[in-house]
Amino acid sequence: MREPHATAPGTITPELVASFDEASTAELARRLDEDDYPTPFAGLQDWHVMRALAIHRPELARPYLHLVDQEPFDED
Repeated sequence: MREPHATAPGTITPELVASFDEASTAELARRLDEDDYPTPFAGLQDWHVMRALAIHRPELARPYLHLVDQEPFDED
């Protein structure tokens, strides 16, 4: 499912970030948590939107930071 707020695939604009409220952020988090996307790119797009919210609208993303935090790992 394509993000309804996106203007074009891969585009995250200030307007996109500003358009989110608590309900749309919760819906984004639900999709990320379920991780049931038709393609890896759809999931990655949502992840980038959540990351942008965490940076620019932290009050909305704070309950969902676990979805954007990455665990450190050893490549060896």
